[in-house]
Amino acid sequence: MTSASDNSDASEDVVIARIARARGIRGEVACDIETDFPERFDSLDHVTVWMPGGDRLLLAVEDHWFHKGRVILKFEGYDTMTAAEQLVGGRLVVAEADRAVLDQDQFFEYDIVGAEVFTTEGVSLGQVARLMRTGGTDLLVVESETKREHLIPFADDICTEVDVNNRRITINPPDGLLDL
Repeated sequence: MTSASDNSDASEDVVIARIARARGIRGEVACDIETDFPERFDSLDHVTVWMPGGDRLLLAVEDHWFHKGRVILKFEGYDTMTAAEQLVGGRLVVAEADRAVLDQDQFFEYDIVGAEVFTTEGVSLGQVARLMRTGGTDLLVVESETKREHLIPFADDICTEVDVNNRRITINPPDGLLDL
């Protein structure tokens, strides 16, 4: 294989895809896309793959294409299905410094998950456990210390302040939202 170790700091990595399975007989892999910017695959010559055991591989991208909501990647030196199967479970990462630039009112999911959520009155509702994509307005799934979940629309009129640096979101919930 023509891979080399990558010694960059893993704590500053941003996951852009996960290798789900080997695909075809030429060594391609099918990856679940975990970036809002799939066009970034068009300019990737090399990519770091963070393996489940902690190894990090720097791989040359030979080819890529999109198929059924996934990106299919062909790496240099991985020419058989058996070779490609060794990569399953790996996470494709880029350095945080290489992440896409967002508009002021946009956020990365990893900046939101784990944030504390408070009402405008200062009442803590818990932490964002995950972001639920609905096809419309995304929902914050907020879990309290008692494991109760609140579904909060991630909309400007409800989420009045998002402070990424302090990992805090202030909401102004409409009547009845917190009763659901």
